[in-house]
Amino acid sequence: MRVWLYGLLWVLSCSLIGVAQATPAGSAKAESKPHVVYLSLIIDDLGQSPAGDSRALALPGPVTLAIMPDTPHATEFAREAHRAHKTVMLHMPMDPATGPFAWHPELPIDELQKRLAAALKMVPYAAGINNHMGSRMTAQPQAMASLVEELQRRRLFLVDSRTSAQTVAAASAQRIGLASVSRDVFLDDERTTEAVTAQLDTAIQLAKKQGSVVMIGHPYPVTLDVLERALPHLKAQGIEWIELRQMIALRGNQAMAAHGKNGVYR
Repeated sequence: MRVWLYGLLWVLSCSLIGVAQATPAGSAKAESKPHVVYLSLIIDDLGQSPAGDSRALALPGPVTLAIMPDTPHATEFAREAHRAHKTVMLHMPMDPATGPFAWHPELPIDELQKRLAAALKMVPYAAGINNHMGSRMTAQPQAMASLVEELQRRRLFLVDSRTSAQTVAAASAQRIGLASVSRDVFLDDERTTEAVTAQLDTAIQLAKKQGSVVMIGHPYPVTLDVLERALPHLKAQGIEWIELRQMIALRGNQAMAAHGKNGVYR
């Protein structure tokens, strides 16, 4: 009986030691699990160069490809991107951009609408639009109101590239409930490896702070070099790369703190 009791006590003590050792390790593992935040990536200015277009298309995730309508490969590349199941977007030229599709403040609304319709024909399968340049144009309340109403009619979303602090594009979309989102970080205003890497790190830190980030880059060789190296490692940093329409749904048309107050765009 005494032997049996000693044996039972030994088994129990071993079990308790095992629990005591397992619990801290399990807790540490749970505590070290990164909090998942979200990132979306847009590559602008596509349709100009087959080499740059192909590298942007090959990026390993749900990149959104914003194609300019007045480029040599716009229609062909839009079809190729669609076949590859990527989100296609019209990169709509706006003042100070020039060309047959560009929006300018002095143009009447009916001419702006004609140019939008013609641009969309050049970029088939576009799910939405964002502005190429547009620092003067996106500050025009009447034109932006007309734009978002037409996008609503066509069931297209809007990305405000925020090329101007005076933009009213996202605010106009928010007022009518148009699916939209605003850019948070430009990756490559300065075209060096160090600068692009620093901007990508800024985007990641901002995502961790506010829960999500929308980045815009361009098909510059240096930008694509940095993205090709960095994007496969996002998950290890707790960053989930999501498709742009998912980001629009996630944010629910709410402005981030840098763009407005209490979710309302300035």
